[in-house]
Amino acid sequence: MPTYNPDLNDLHAWDKDFVWHAFTQMAEYEPLLIERGEGVYLFDTDGNRYIDGSASMWCNVHGHRHPRLDGAITNQLAKVAHTTNLGLSNPTTVHLAQRLADITPRGLEKVFFSSDGSSATEAALKIAFQYWHQSETEGETHPPQSTSHRTKFVSLGEAYHGDTLGAIGVGGVDRFTSIFSPLTFESIRVPGPGMTASMSSTGDGGPRTDDSSRRTTAAATLHELENLFKNQGNEIAALIMEPLVQAAGGILVHPPGFLRAVRELTQRFNILLILDEIAVGFGRTGTMFACEQENVSPDILCLGKGLTAGYLPMAATITTAAIWKQFLGSHKDGRAFYHGHTFGGNPLAAAVALESLALFEEEHILEQLPERIQQLQGHVARIAKLPHVGDTRQCGLVAGIDLVADKDSRRPYPWEDKMGTVACMAARQHGALLRQLGDTVVIMPPLSISSSELADLLHAAESAIRETTQAPAGLPSGSVLS
Repeated sequence: MPTYNPDLNDLHAWDKDFVWHAFTQMAEYEPLLIERGEGVYLFDTDGNRYIDGSASMWCNVHGHRHPRLDGAITNQLAKVAHTTNLGLSNPTTVHLAQRLADITPRGLEKVFFSSDGSSATEAALKIAFQYWHQSETEGETHPPQSTSHRTKFVSLGEAYHGDTLGAIGVGGVDRFTSIFSPLTFESIRVPGPGMTASMSSTGDGGPRTDDSSRRTTAAATLHELENLFKNQGNEIAALIMEPLVQAAGGILVHPPGFLRAVRELTQRFNILLILDEIAVGFGRTGTMFACEQENVSPDILCLGKGLTAGYLPMAATITTAAIWKQFLGSHKDGRAFYHGHTFGGNPLAAAVALESLALFEEEHILEQLPERIQQLQGHVARIAKLPHVGDTRQCGLVAGIDLVADKDSRRPYPWEDKMGTVACMAARQHGALLRQLGDTVVIMPPLSISSSELADLLHAAESAIRETTQAPAGLPSGSVLS
């Protein structure tokens, strides 16, 4: 077959014709091809430079083309690119598992590797289910036949834990999940703190609120959980939640003490706690793991995204030894965890993950975050005063900015106007790439961003919001605003 070097026109056409983009209406899609990266910047095929304001979907940590991360992959590539972890092992992957057991909250020791965040959630749900099944049938011979009574899961409203069938079963962003409901189970959903009775999802995620509706307080959520556990606790396998921030639900920030109180309830009623730190782990909230801020250690922890600093696909589901022991036995007992992925524990991904953890320690990444967090907080407070910003929420180096048609009533724009999308498109003209959740503009840059770079990013976001909300509503998603 002859070699062919496509020109940009070919690539743009092929992008529209052959690539099916995630969470994207392809009938309205206009290509933007990113060719390379450097630090916090991405460059398109026309040479335009953008600040990576969404950390390449919330996963980039130390910037693009970091020499030590690049070198870690190259060094591992000189040894082996991939070996299966189904009955085999690799020194690099083993080392990473040990490091994760060392740095994660106390009691988490057993690391199950997979390829992405949804897969980490899927593994956690199946582990929790099988744990209770084998706990309740302990002593039976191969294979345990009785059905576990603990088959239900509890999750918070507007939760998002991934797109696989198990993950959407515990999800609460209906726009993403409702069409697939006949294919999966539905968790018991409890309204999260701060949600309103009328809160629902917009066209592609993010909250729509009506302040005339009663907001659920943390106390009310905890009271509902306590009653639920009292009445149905012996049927519940686990509660799953994102600690501190529900990211894809619209950057919904929980009040201080809420996570700690949930943990105390799960311990009191002997219900497993699964914490999904796929989006908020590895420094996003200001500490290595969000749950550290309330001294909480879950029974199962899900990690992804920043695990490899955004370089390669890898996720991990980490459990306690007590859970792991319920899967031990002889072959005839049939107690093994029959679940796995071809690229789980991939050595290339493990190598870059190890180097990322070394950078955290050697370059004191976490110690440098408070200054950036304060800078973000101050500028978001300024943006909050704009006439069409209804609410802002921030936790660590993560912020959500709600665009509304009327500030006083918090009346949302019609979802057809796609105001969040239009604002993020406008930000491109100011040299920034942002990602929206419905009409919530999200700011989540790489942790390595400098003070001046963060100032440029925030200026771009503010300028885009000003221009968008002062212009006629409903501009097409590909519109260029000068």
